[in-house]
Amino acid sequence: MSMLTPPGMGGKYRITGDRYPRMRRPRSRRRLVFAALGSVVALGLAGWGTLQLIDVFSGGGKGGDTVRAARGSADCKRDPGKGGGRDRGSGTSSRTAAAKLPKPSDITVNVYNATKRSGLAKDTADELKKRGFKIGDVGNAPTAYDKKVKAPGMLLGAPGSADGAFRVLGTQLAGTETKNDARRGKDVDLIIGTEFKDLVRQQDADKALTTLTKPSPRPSGSPC
Repeated sequence: MSMLTPPGMGGKYRITGDRYPRMRRPRSRRRLVFAALGSVVALGLAGWGTLQLIDVFSGGGKGGDTVRAARGSADCKRDPGKGGGRDRGSGTSSRTAAAKLPKPSDITVNVYNATKRSGLAKDTADELKKRGFKIGDVGNAPTAYDKKVKAPGMLLGAPGSADGAFRVLGTQLAGTETKNDARRGKDVDLIIGTEFKDLVRQQDADKALTTLTKPSPRPSGSPC
C-alpha cells in the first residue's frame, strides 16, 4: 500500500506507484486575449500609416493640397520678368480695368439744363472744360427730360459708357443718375437736375479720379 492511501481504504481505492501528481497553475486567458488584441491594433496602425504615405507621395487628398500649396507659394516668389508668364491675381484685372478708363480729354460732354434756373448749363460746361473735358452742345434739356430730373444730374449715353465715361464724369458731380440710350457715338450728356447745387471741388474730384484709375491692392490672404 502506498503512503498516499488514506488509512482504512484499500482495494480499488488504493494508490499504487511511486510517482506523485504535479500541480500546474492554469494559464491566464486574459494575457492571451490582450496579446491578440495588441497584435491586431499594431497591424492596423501599420497599414494606416502605409496608406497615408502612399496618399501623400501620389499627390492625392490633403497631402496633394499641401504639395500644391507649397508649389504655389514658390511660384509667387518668381520674378515675373524672368518667368515670361502673365501676372496672376486680382492685380491684373484691376490694372486692365484702370487702363481702359478714358481720360477727361477723351470724353465729349453735352451739358443740358433741366431746371428753372438759367445759366447752369453754360457755367457747368465752362468749369468742366477747365478740368480737361471736351464740351459739345450746351443748352436746355430735351422735352423728355426738361423739369423731370430730380437728382443733381443725369448721365446719358451709349451702353458702353457705363464702364468708362460715366465713371470718370461721375467724379465731378455727386449723386448722379445714369441711363443708356440708343446712340452710337461716344459723347455723353450731362443733364442738370433739380437738386443740383455745384460740381465737386476740383481738388476732391482729382483725388477721386486718381483713386479710380489706381490699381486696387491684392486682397489679404491671396497666394500671389
